[in-house]
Amino acid sequence: MSAVQVRRLTPEDAPAYRAARLAALQADPAAFLTTAKEFAALGEDALAARLAPDAAGVTLGAFVNGQLLGLLTLVRETAPPLAHRVNVYGVSVAPGARGQGLGAALVQAGVTLARSWVGVTSLHLAVMDSQDAARRLYERCGFRVWGTQPDAVRRDGRVHAEHWLVLEC
Repeated sequence: MSAVQVRRLTPEDAPAYRAARLAALQADPAAFLTTAKEFAALGEDALAARLAPDAAGVTLGAFVNGQLLGLLTLVRETAPPLAHRVNVYGVSVAPGARGQGLGAALVQAGVTLARSWVGVTSLHLAVMDSQDAARRLYERCGFRVWGTQPDAVRRDGRVHAEHWLVLEC
């Protein structure tokens, strides 16, 4: 595989973002709270707004040979008592590109970016109990499980627990 390039997505990336996120939601529906149907209903303007410089979150993309194959979004808490925290959401790597370092490159780039923000002391994320490979990736990148919420999500007749992880900066 060619070198992985990770960069912040911009509104111009909205079509590629739509395709990559929709593919992730379809490939691993149990890994996400948003459904493919809900995401597909979003208009181009809404997606471009998510990627704008003034958006609430920063979405990073992992590219190989110009193709967007992985996503990770960082959202800093805005309430003053919580502003030291950054939440990690929507991490995905295209099924055909897994096991080749894209996930690690995304997580490491996200951690580096969040650590550059003044006052950030920790990163937080949640991972469904069905996503063992994702949990192992986060742990390899320094996150640790600090708790598990049983009966966190019910979808398609299945009950999922959710592991909560933290990385202290």
